[in-house]
Amino acid sequence: MDKFRDPILTPLETARHLRIASSTMYRWLSETAAGEPLVHAVVAERKGWPSVPFVAVVEAYVLHALRDLGLSFQKIREAAGTVRREFGEPFGLATRRIATDGVDIFVDYAGDLARARDGQRPIRDVIEEYLRYITWDADGRAPQRLRLAQYPDVAPVIIDPRFGWGAPVVAENKIQVDAIVNLWEAGESLDTVGAEFGMSREQVEAVCRTARAA
Repeated sequence: MDKFRDPILTPLETARHLRIASSTMYRWLSETAAGEPLVHAVVAERKGWPSVPFVAVVEAYVLHALRDLGLSFQKIREAAGTVRREFGEPFGLATRRIATDGVDIFVDYAGDLARARDGQRPIRDVIEEYLRYITWDADGRAPQRLRLAQYPDVAPVIIDPRFGWGAPVVAENKIQVDAIVNLWEAGESLDTVGAEFGMSREQVEAVCRTARAA
């Protein structure tokens, strides 16, 4: 699967998994920075079908993290343009460079936002905390998978285009989250669902509880 061109999710699915307002996701898909889409998309084969490739999921995640820190949309857009010009590639927000050089650019655009969220840690530290959920390819030029931070450590959930056709899967067994939740919602007990997928009751409960809260 091509991480840059093959769609894996719809905009609504992407917004739900990343806990972004759907209106915000659609806006990001329509905006540009330095002559490139702010968040890339491809043309869906049919209406309602996926149009968001994996690289765009990561772009949206990075932008959401910056917005969550209090940066204005305009500053994020300007900084994204600077990142792309400095890196010389359209997917500058979804390369390992964003976790190194690119952080400095966003910190500069943060202005007087010297401390982040808890009023104590520098904004650089908090940005890097968000970026640790991204796993990169060996050469560092592209993201390999994204861990969804809302799921607890007992049952980490990832988006990885190599598994589950890009839908969120449990990192340990690569079972789609929807398959687990659907079986539980069909009336099966947590223990039965766990036995079906080789998971503990605690893991099944964590996955179902978190997915239902989305």
